[in-house]
Amino acid sequence: MASSSSRPLLRRLAALAGGRVRANHRLFSSSPSAVSAERAAQLPAEPEAVRMTEGCVRRIKELQSKEPSAEGKMLRLSVEAGGCSGFQYSFSLDDKKSSDDRVFETDGVKLVVDGISYDFVKGATVDYEEELIRSAFVVSTNPSAVGGCSCKSSFMVK
Repeated sequence: MASSSSRPLLRRLAALAGGRVRANHRLFSSSPSAVSAERAAQLPAEPEAVRMTEGCVRRIKELQSKEPSAEGKMLRLSVEAGGCSGFQYSFSLDDKKSSDDRVFETDGVKLVVDGISYDFVKGATVDYEEELIRSAFVVSTNPSAVGGCSCKSSFMVK
């Protein structure tokens, strides 16, 4: 039996999968003109963006200019199961974009979030923090989180 904290996640994933199955069924059983009209009608208004602070943008630009391997790469934010509070943020530099990725751009710097992780970080703000013991990209605010750990890399969902 699933724990009570994983039930909302399972419901979201089931709803997402069910919606995609229904959309695919409609796509395969419709004429091409009806498909394009239906797709246009299904597109939602611009969803809540994931924002980057000036510090985050500045740090990515520094990495891109100092590290030849980082040139042209995007910051990828993903959410994984784990951490002290149930979910954790994961950051990486990536040069590839998948079909379900959402890309957010500020001052020429791109932040990429996969479709499933986006449900957990809608409206969030990504920052770069420098402290005595570490320097890291962090999610400084997340409307979908109800709590977290002092490490700022794990959180609980609403």
